[in-house]
Amino acid sequence: MTTISQTPWVVVLGWGNITRSDDGLGPLLLERVRRAQLQHVTVVEDFQLQIEHALDLQGHGLALFADAAIGSLAPFNFIQTAPLAGVTISSHSLAPEAVLDIYQRVIGETPPPAFVLSVAGEDFSVGDCLSPAAAQRLELAWDFLLQLLQFPSLENWQAAAKTIAGAQLS
Repeated sequence: MTTISQTPWVVVLGWGNITRSDDGLGPLLLERVRRAQLQHVTVVEDFQLQIEHALDLQGHGLALFADAAIGSLAPFNFIQTAPLAGVTISSHSLAPEAVLDIYQRVIGETPPPAFVLSVAGEDFSVGDCLSPAAAQRLELAWDFLLQLLQFPSLENWQAAAKTIAGAQLS
């Protein structure tokens, strides 16, 4: 009898600019994901989310969007997101919700369950080094992300999102 793996195929989309200090948090996380060599994970990196990234979601069981955040008090945030109609769609710089909406409209299917991991940054000036605070937050976010990717299931990710939200409220 053949057993089919219950592990979903995960796509991690990250964006940012490593020459803009803390804006490089997304690409730096993706670099670590690549080095972890997790066979069930696909990595997609760009400077910003674009319409074409909707196609990168095809065939995946879970999607994760990873980027730097501005003005966050928490080291990182992790939330579940969904398609949102009416989000401004242009050829440049889309929100994850817009990418999910495009997927739904173009493919004609519900996109995979999607989450956003935002790591707090504070310095977005020109420079190729993270601020000391962002470097510490990157370590915390990586430890969290590695656990997510090692045990990828919708239930695990939803529970993690609730835990993070609860910790931020207390």
